[in-house]
Amino acid sequence: MTATLSDTGTTPRPAPLGHREALWIGGRWTPPITDERFTVLDPAREEVIGSVPAGTAEEARRAVEAAAAAFPGWAALPLEARLRPLRKLLELMEAEADILADTITREVGMPRHLVRGVQVEFALGLLRSYLDALPDHPFEQWVGGSLVLREPVGVVACITPWNVPLLLVMQKLVPALAVGCTVVLKPSEITPLNTFRLVDLLAECDLPPGVVNLVSGSGPVIGSVLAAHPAIAMVSLTGSQRAGRHVSGLAAETVKRVHLELGGKSANVVLEDADLETAVGAGIRQACFNSGQACLAWSRLLVPGSRYEEAVAIAAATADSLGVGDPFDARNDLGPLVSETARARVRDYIRLGEQEGARLVAGGAQAPEGLDRGFYVRPTVFADVHNGMRIAREEIFGPVTVLIPYEDEADAVRIANDSDYGLHGAVWSASTERALAVARRIRTGRIDVNGAPFNLLAPFGGYKHSGNGRELGTWGLEAFCEVKAVQVGAGPVQVDLGAR
Repeated sequence: MTATLSDTGTTPRPAPLGHREALWIGGRWTPPITDERFTVLDPAREEVIGSVPAGTAEEARRAVEAAAAAFPGWAALPLEARLRPLRKLLELMEAEADILADTITREVGMPRHLVRGVQVEFALGLLRSYLDALPDHPFEQWVGGSLVLREPVGVVACITPWNVPLLLVMQKLVPALAVGCTVVLKPSEITPLNTFRLVDLLAECDLPPGVVNLVSGSGPVIGSVLAAHPAIAMVSLTGSQRAGRHVSGLAAETVKRVHLELGGKSANVVLEDADLETAVGAGIRQACFNSGQACLAWSRLLVPGSRYEEAVAIAAATADSLGVGDPFDARNDLGPLVSETARARVRDYIRLGEQEGARLVAGGAQAPEGLDRGFYVRPTVFADVHNGMRIAREEIFGPVTVLIPYEDEADAVRIANDSDYGLHGAVWSASTERALAVARRIRTGRIDVNGAPFNLLAPFGGYKHSGNGRELGTWGLEAFCEVKAVQVGAGPVQVDLGAR
């Protein structure tokens, strides 16, 4: 099946796919300094679908300068004036939702029906949630005799990954703009075209020049400049641990705020009284969302030893039932991985699992039948896994689930917490009260009980090596604010400095 791309808007815009020739700096599309480019591949067809400029350190600095120049005026606007462009953006994104979905599917490889229903719809839902909540947000409040003010932190660098690109850009961009920050965006060079499309729409939203800037390029070049630049007040990064450590080190030189979301190895704990068919089946499907290329994947499935083989059979059958193939075919649950490098990494982990002595019960390193073209990996399940194995400890970022048995509830909690990560997770039980008691004991930033839907109003972020800070909801707004206390007295105050 071939994707059909059409622009239904009334204002001419560049095509969503193709070769982008400029960077968005200071309110205009600016020709790049060099001819170097990053090529964008369709991972299902292994075909070039576009390219973007490889931005330079100088262009990153220009973008920061533009954002710094725009900050005082943007921050001084009343909230309603900042919300008007965001309302316009919502209208434009709703009108172009299908085009955005087509673009992300061609770049990432995730099935188009899931991109439209999850990636794009969640991005729209996030924007709606902030537009609803912001008028009532306490930017000023009295606490005793002090006026507490929440003010924008300043210029923010938003560095985003390739796997859920539109939503993760929106998680940072929308609250930052709403509270009065100005932004420099650095999208992944692997899937940048949807972000360029988003900035096309932002260009129609009457934002003052420099409020939003877009510089595509590599992390070592663009990300390093943004992290080190003294005019950047905050870096918000979703990416790898390696990138997080590098950015944190550079940012420390200027004592800037750093928000990091760095991945996970989340535990899905199925208690012995749970509906095993429902819990295990849902866990496998969640772990294979976006071909397992999701930081919140429940990649460790913890089941009671007394029901272990039953759970293994359900997990294997569920994985084998998932459709893998053309992401524009609605019958498929998984598309390809994003690149040849990603596929090679996941296949290496599958081979490692076999070498470590795990029992392969579904999938494997071989290409799915009939898919000789495209970066596809079969949904894979390992049994007989213990928490000391590398496949149980390291983030694989592919459709690979490991089944780990536990002895009792305390053992399940111990195994779940025995991880460098702490981003997401799940607990299943016939008793909500019991599941909640276990969830309270697991050290992770978000945990689902009995298949609860994803809540855009609740905070999202991690413990331990999964990062620091929170996005979404009120917490997403607070992340981009400084807090000031103004002491208000009845008259002049005499201070005895000698008493200090």
